[in-house]
Amino acid sequence: MKKEIEIDNKKIPFIFRKSTRARMLRLTVYCDGNIVATIPHNISENTVEKFIKKKTDWIISKISHFKHLKPLPKRSRLDYLKHKKEARKLIMERIKDCNQLYNFSFNRISIKNQKTRWGSCSRKQNLNFNYKILFLPKKFADYIVVHELCHLKEFNHSQNFWNLVAQTVPNHKSIRRELKSNRL
Repeated sequence: MKKEIEIDNKKIPFIFRKSTRARMLRLTVYCDGNIVATIPHNISENTVEKFIKKKTDWIISKISHFKHLKPLPKRSRLDYLKHKKEARKLIMERIKDCNQLYNFSFNRISIKNQKTRWGSCSRKQNLNFNYKILFLPKKFADYIVVHELCHLKEFNHSQNFWNLVAQTVPNHKSIRRELKSNRL
């Protein structure tokens, strides 16, 4: 549901999304300037608006940050279908190389066209990767592959998880920061 809120005498549109999976209110500012408030069902719209108003400085800084970045080229479904096979080949190679140390077993590998995720690991030990990894520098692709592989053993972001990641990608913190800050 689309809403508007007034910040610094400007009407700022945001999307108000209720989720059965949400446990707390989450505010996201995307690189295209869209603001999304994801909330559990038990939180009122009034509470959301108060929360957004408290986060005004953060929202403005995020919007300003994204204005200075070069936008990534938009990729269509056709582009996804065109590159899916090539992305699968790359990811399979990277998994083979990165998994030599861990020797983790997994079920299925899926190549998807996700908007906000580079990868994920399900409790059924299925690995999912965004086809756009194909367009990233190798260090980022390797980090994403190792990150998801390590979730096969540690299904969380505990210190044990990060210790596993560090065995293959010792500079994972700087790579993760760079990946996030560049919104690649």
